[in-house]
Amino acid sequence: MNTDNLAITSLDLGKNCFHFYGQDNRGRHLFRAKVSRAQVFAFIAQLPPCTLAMEACGGAHFMGRFAVSCGHQPKLIAAQHVRPYVKSNKNDYVDAEAIGEAASRSAMRFVALKTEAQQALSMLNMTREAFMRDRTATVNRIHAFLLEWGVSLKPTFKSIRELPKVLEELRAPVPVIRLFEQFHAHFSYLDERVKALTKELEGQVAEDDLATRLMTMPCVGPITSSALAAEIGDGKQYKRGRDYSASIGLVPKQLTTGGKPHLLGISKRGDRNQRRLLVQCSQTFINHLDKQTGHLADWVRGLLARHHRNVVVCALANKLARIAWALAHTHGIYEAGPSAQNA
Repeated sequence: MNTDNLAITSLDLGKNCFHFYGQDNRGRHLFRAKVSRAQVFAFIAQLPPCTLAMEACGGAHFMGRFAVSCGHQPKLIAAQHVRPYVKSNKNDYVDAEAIGEAASRSAMRFVALKTEAQQALSMLNMTREAFMRDRTATVNRIHAFLLEWGVSLKPTFKSIRELPKVLEELRAPVPVIRLFEQFHAHFSYLDERVKALTKELEGQVAEDDLATRLMTMPCVGPITSSALAAEIGDGKQYKRGRDYSASIGLVPKQLTTGGKPHLLGISKRGDRNQRRLLVQCSQTFINHLDKQTGHLADWVRGLLARHHRNVVVCALANKLARIAWALAHTHGIYEAGPSAQNA
């Protein structure tokens, strides 16, 4: 295997098989190899220091941290940015070559490598969201099936928790009653898991420096701060706050032609969960605007006097995203500042 003048080694990740493609700084092919999972770590360790490029998929962050420990520079690329470089007759070696081609581009955007703490926060958030979705689906099934037996419950979790009382008076066959009891037991399990994960997440946030500083922002609690901290990290992957807000789809979508700019609604790209949480924070901030003070509150009041509330909500979510990036980049805390009315 020729590793002379090795500059970029691209890796097509898999569960059991890994495909490597090596090239020099001029893009010339040096080697390609197929390695099993049992041998992949030794293979990476014996490579001379180089750039190790891979798609940002499952296992990429773990592999990236291992590459750092071996003296390599990992570069993670989103899959949609690799796809244009894939040649015809797609196979794993062609994918690896396309990853290397994408990594060699100076204008390519890379995904920041997550630390173990960031991955822990991310996993807790995703697991909690999954349990919440399952809980909502279970509640909807209970409501729908009860309507088939002439029972309409209030759209609250409290009514579902009191379902055993409803079943005592429900005139339905025994198999149906047992089915509702199973639904209630499943709902109770999911409800307890959501509460337990929320408590665990709050404990993790209390130990995380960035998440704690993000909570100094108005209307940002443990859930939002943990989700942002898991994705922003030190903020070095973005040049400025607008780049971060654009990455989660909180900037206007552009439709420019002939030198005439035309801005549409927000692009809604990137992580939907971060965008949703920031929009919820904005809604809460505006709902309690009479209690808010400082430069940000004055700015929101000025926007509300000229624009529709929904426009202001998106603008404020964009502003909060930029503030979050600034706190991560400067290692600071949020300060509201004096209100213009009190100045």
